[in-house]
Amino acid sequence: MADDSADPTGITLRVEGAVATITLDRPEVRNAQHPGMWAAMVEALESLDGDVRVVVVRGAGGTFSAGLDLSLLDPGRADHPDSLIATAMKSDQEIIDTIGTYQLPFAMLADPRFVSVAVVEGHAIGAGFQLALCCDLRIASDDAQFCMKEPALGLVPDLVGTKPLVEAVGYARALEICATARMVPAVEAGEIGIVQAVVPADQLDETVSRTVAGLTAHAAGAVRATKALLQQAPHRTLDEQRLAERTAQAARFRDLLGQKG
Repeated sequence: MADDSADPTGITLRVEGAVATITLDRPEVRNAQHPGMWAAMVEALESLDGDVRVVVVRGAGGTFSAGLDLSLLDPGRADHPDSLIATAMKSDQEIIDTIGTYQLPFAMLADPRFVSVAVVEGHAIGAGFQLALCCDLRIASDDAQFCMKEPALGLVPDLVGTKPLVEAVGYARALEICATARMVPAVEAGEIGIVQAVVPADQLDETVSRTVAGLTAHAAGAVRATKALLQQAPHRTLDEQRLAERTAQAARFRDLLGQKG
């Protein structure tokens, strides 16, 4: 049974069994993002129950996301509640707190309860690029392009994208991509580790379906525990990681035997 719910802020959530699909649904502006969409994404992610194992994030209308809705930077709309001009006029702490709220849905995509998959076609610019980076896996059509546009606007990437970008491509390449704000074509993105699969556009949905089937083929507890282990591995010493592995395995043994720890 599929559950469809559309949010007036431009987010559509569809849940089919173990798979939830969040669609950025503002095709008339190439799925440009604004704070209302981010709040809707938080609500969508918080609404998912324990049966959901994969969260697919994609854009409507043949493109992922053109990034931030630039109308929010229009001085003539400074009285709009989501205006970034109005935000910029607040105290430093108020700015930091506001952006912290904006970052929430991006950070939530790392939740070990599910594997998040970005399906990128067309453009993933700025906030769109960062949204894709915050997913665990990225699948792109061969005509997709990525760009960290913020420095070209006099800003920095602030939607949780810097860490996964450095982890994917290394510091030097990440700096080059951000500082130049250049377009990174899908083929290059695949070669340097930004995306895990690049396929012709007419094969994108089939590839996503096959990937989702693979991600849901094995025990949910094992996949979730493995994701948590891999997430924390860079922050632990070898001995700490060894302990984490055997501790997680003890929990898996108990689960397989139907016993409580």
